[in-house]
Amino acid sequence: MRQTLARRAVITTAVLGLALATSPALAPAQAAPKTNTNKPVNVSLTVQGPDGLLFKGKVNTKGHDVTTATGGTHKCDGTNGAANPSAVPTPTAALDDAARRNYFDWDGTWYASFDDFSVDSIKDVAGGGAAYWSISVNGTPTPVGGCQFKLKAGDTVAFTWTAF
Repeated sequence: MRQTLARRAVITTAVLGLALATSPALAPAQAAPKTNTNKPVNVSLTVQGPDGLLFKGKVNTKGHDVTTATGGTHKCDGTNGAANPSAVPTPTAALDDAARRNYFDWDGTWYASFDDFSVDSIKDVAGGGAAYWSISVNGTPTPVGGCQFKLKAGDTVAFTWTAF
Protein backbone atom coordinates (compact mmCIF):
# COMPACT_ATOMS: atom_id res chain seq x y z
CA MET A 1 0.00 0.00 0.00
CA ARG A 2 2.81 2.38 0.90
CA GLN A 3 4.58 1.62 -2.36
CA THR A 4 1.41 2.42 -4.32
CA LEU A 5 0.96 5.78 -2.53
CA ALA A 6 4.63 6.63 -2.99
CA ARG A 7 4.48 5.69 -6.68
CA ARG A 8 1.37 7.87 -7.16
CA ALA A 9 3.09 10.81 -5.40
CA VAL A 10 6.17 10.49 -7.63
CA ILE A 11 4.05 10.26 -10.80
CA THR A 12 1.86 13.22 -9.76
CA THR A 13 4.94 15.34 -8.96
CA ALA A 14 6.54 14.43 -12.28
CA VAL A 15 3.39 15.23 -14.25
CA LEU A 16 2.94 18.57 -12.47
CA GLY A 17 6.61 19.42 -12.97
CA LEU A 18 6.38 18.59 -16.67
CA ALA A 19 3.18 20.59 -17.05
CA LEU A 20 4.70 23.64 -15.38
CA ALA A 21 7.92 23.36 -17.34
CA THR A 22 6.18 23.22 -20.71
CA SER A 23 3.39 25.75 -20.12
CA PRO A 24 3.91 29.31 -21.38
CA ALA A 25 4.87 31.85 -18.77
CA LEU A 26 2.12 34.23 -17.81
CA ALA A 27 2.99 37.83 -18.43
CA PRO A 28 2.31 40.24 -15.59
CA ALA A 29 -0.87 42.22 -16.02
CA GLN A 30 -0.22 45.50 -17.79
CA ALA A 31 -2.16 48.70 -17.41
CA ALA A 32 -4.15 49.80 -20.41
CA PRO A 33 -2.07 52.15 -22.56
CA LYS A 34 -2.84 55.81 -22.00
CA THR A 35 -4.45 57.56 -24.89
CA ASN A 36 -2.97 60.88 -25.95
CA THR A 37 -5.74 63.36 -25.17
CA ASN A 38 -3.64 66.28 -26.38
CA LYS A 39 -3.48 65.31 -30.04
CA PRO A 40 -3.55 68.28 -32.41
CA VAL A 41 -7.00 69.06 -33.80
CA ASN A 42 -8.12 71.27 -36.66
CA VAL A 43 -10.60 73.96 -35.66
CA SER A 44 -12.06 77.04 -37.35
CA LEU A 45 -11.13 80.26 -35.58
CA THR A 46 -12.82 83.63 -35.99
CA VAL A 47 -11.76 86.86 -34.30
CA GLN A 48 -14.43 89.54 -34.58
CA GLY A 49 -13.51 93.08 -33.50
CA PRO A 50 -15.82 96.08 -33.03
CA ASP A 51 -15.21 97.22 -36.61
CA GLY A 52 -15.26 93.85 -38.34
CA LEU A 53 -13.43 90.62 -38.92
CA LEU A 54 -9.82 90.54 -37.66
CA PHE A 55 -9.04 86.90 -38.45
CA LYS A 56 -10.75 83.89 -39.92
CA GLY A 57 -9.07 80.61 -40.68
CA LYS A 58 -8.33 76.99 -39.87
CA VAL A 59 -5.94 76.32 -37.01
CA ASN A 60 -4.19 73.11 -36.05
CA THR A 61 -3.75 73.27 -32.29
CA LYS A 62 -3.19 71.39 -29.07
CA GLY A 63 -2.81 72.50 -25.46
CA HIS A 64 0.56 74.10 -24.69
CA ASP A 65 2.30 76.78 -22.66
CA VAL A 66 1.27 80.29 -23.70
CA THR A 67 3.32 83.46 -23.24
CA THR A 68 1.86 86.97 -23.26
CA ALA A 69 3.59 90.29 -22.59
CA THR A 70 1.30 91.10 -19.68
CA GLY A 71 0.61 87.63 -18.28
CA GLY A 72 3.92 85.82 -18.69
CA THR A 73 4.20 82.10 -19.49
CA HIS A 74 1.63 79.64 -18.18
CA LYS A 75 0.18 76.31 -19.19
CA CYS A 76 -2.94 76.49 -21.34
CA ASP A 77 -3.69 72.83 -21.86
CA GLY A 78 -7.08 72.14 -20.32
CA THR A 79 -5.67 70.96 -17.00
CA ASN A 80 -5.98 74.52 -15.71
CA GLY A 81 -8.29 74.73 -12.72
CA ALA A 82 -8.49 70.91 -12.79
CA ALA A 83 -10.99 71.25 -15.65
CA ASN A 84 -9.68 68.11 -17.40
CA PRO A 85 -7.61 65.23 -16.01
CA SER A 86 -5.04 65.43 -18.81
CA ALA A 87 -3.86 67.93 -21.42
CA VAL A 88 -6.24 68.78 -24.27
CA PRO A 89 -6.52 71.41 -27.05
CA THR A 90 -8.05 74.71 -25.84
CA PRO A 91 -9.49 77.92 -27.37
CA THR A 92 -6.73 80.18 -26.02
CA ALA A 93 -4.06 77.80 -27.29
CA ALA A 94 -5.79 77.96 -30.71
CA LEU A 95 -5.71 81.78 -30.61
CA ASP A 96 -2.03 81.68 -29.66
CA ASP A 97 -1.22 79.26 -32.50
CA ALA A 98 -3.14 81.37 -35.04
CA ALA A 99 -1.36 84.54 -33.87
CA ARG A 100 2.10 82.98 -34.14
CA ARG A 101 1.47 81.43 -37.56
CA ASN A 102 -0.23 84.51 -39.00
CA TYR A 103 1.99 87.16 -37.42
CA PHE A 104 -0.49 89.06 -35.29
CA ASP A 105 -0.28 89.97 -31.64
CA TRP A 106 -2.55 89.22 -28.76
CA ASP A 107 -2.14 89.89 -25.06
CA GLY A 108 -3.74 88.61 -21.91
CA THR A 109 -3.56 89.02 -18.16
CA TRP A 110 -2.92 85.90 -16.08
CA TYR A 111 -5.24 85.39 -13.12
CA ALA A 112 -3.79 82.83 -10.71
CA SER A 113 -7.11 82.62 -8.85
CA PHE A 114 -8.78 81.35 -12.06
CA ASP A 115 -5.66 79.56 -13.34
CA ASP A 116 -6.37 81.16 -16.71
CA PHE A 117 -5.73 84.12 -19.00
CA SER A 118 -8.17 86.91 -19.66
CA VAL A 119 -7.69 88.07 -23.25
CA ASP A 120 -7.01 91.82 -23.18
CA SER A 121 -6.28 92.59 -26.84
CA ILE A 122 -6.09 90.96 -30.24
CA LYS A 123 -4.48 92.74 -33.19
CA ASP A 124 -4.20 95.90 -31.07
CA VAL A 125 -7.95 95.92 -30.40
CA ALA A 126 -8.37 96.10 -26.65
CA GLY A 127 -11.23 95.12 -24.44
CA GLY A 128 -11.21 96.63 -20.98
CA GLY A 129 -13.38 99.38 -19.61
CA ALA A 130 -16.67 98.86 -21.42
CA ALA A 131 -15.75 95.79 -23.49
CA TYR A 132 -14.15 92.36 -23.25
CA TRP A 133 -13.18 89.47 -25.50
CA SER A 134 -15.78 86.72 -25.17
CA ILE A 135 -15.04 83.13 -26.18
CA SER A 136 -17.55 80.80 -27.75
CA VAL A 137 -17.29 77.31 -29.20
CA ASN A 138 -19.83 76.17 -31.77
CA GLY A 139 -21.90 79.28 -31.05
CA THR A 140 -22.11 78.77 -27.28
CA PRO A 141 -20.15 80.82 -24.74
CA THR A 142 -17.63 78.67 -22.91
CA PRO A 143 -18.64 77.94 -19.30
CA VAL A 144 -14.96 77.98 -18.24
CA GLY A 145 -11.87 79.90 -19.26
CA GLY A 146 -10.10 79.62 -22.60
CA CYS A 147 -7.31 77.48 -21.14
CA GLN A 148 -9.81 75.11 -19.53
CA PHE A 149 -12.30 74.29 -22.29
CA LYS A 150 -11.62 71.10 -24.28
CA LEU A 151 -11.76 71.49 -28.06
CA LYS A 152 -12.63 68.69 -30.46
CA ALA A 153 -11.70 68.36 -34.13
CA GLY A 154 -14.03 70.46 -36.28
CA ASP A 155 -15.09 72.88 -33.53
CA THR A 156 -15.74 76.50 -34.43
CA VAL A 157 -14.04 78.88 -32.01
CA ALA A 158 -14.85 82.59 -31.87
CA PHE A 159 -13.22 85.40 -29.94
CA THR A 160 -15.65 88.33 -30.14
CA TRP A 161 -15.14 91.87 -28.89
CA THR A 162 -18.20 92.38 -26.72
CA ALA A 163 -19.39 95.70 -25.24
CA PHE A 164 -21.10 95.80 -21.86
